[in-house]
Amino acid sequence: MATTRRADMFTEDGKPSDDDPREHGPTLGDERTTLLEALRTARLTLEMKCAGLDAQAMARRSVEPSTMSLLGLVRHLAEVERATFRVLMAGQDVPRLYCSDTDRDGDFDGAVPDPEVVAEAWAAWRTEVAFSNEFVARAPTLDITADDPANLHGSGGGAMSLREVLVGMIWEYGRHMGHVDLLRERIDGRIGQ
Repeated sequence: MATTRRADMFTEDGKPSDDDPREHGPTLGDERTTLLEALRTARLTLEMKCAGLDAQAMARRSVEPSTMSLLGLVRHLAEVERATFRVLMAGQDVPRLYCSDTDRDGDFDGAVPDPEVVAEAWAAWRTEVAFSNEFVARAPTLDITADDPANLHGSGGGAMSLREVLVGMIWEYGRHMGHVDLLRERIDGRIGQ
């Protein structure tokens, strides 16, 4: 059995390359620039890890009894982006995308191997990411706050600053990138940074 599988990495020899869209972003930036760059690269990693997969592969479950799949994660992250930026920070009264009080795991449960479901999930995710980016760009400061009385976003049951929200989103993506790595490796053996 081989002890290394670097040939299967997403970038040649596992080294950063000039064509890796996560490389060569802003450096030595201010706080907002630094946080946004970390979030941008996490989002790009999700897209890169899912690139080239058909609906069957996107909806492939991890291991029983988990319902986790790459498609489920795209839907989940769209749901989290929406709840965090539209609902919490912008105060919009919009419905959830996939989950409900009767199906709290609708993001994963509804991740079925249908090309239309996959296309809709990516469209929803991109729409929510665009809203998030626009909201942050328009914010006068990272000190603006929103109230999270039910502690749905990790505030402890109180106000959250945009700064805390951005750190929370980076953490959310980071948490799931390990899942994405394992799911992709299970699908076709590809591993990567």
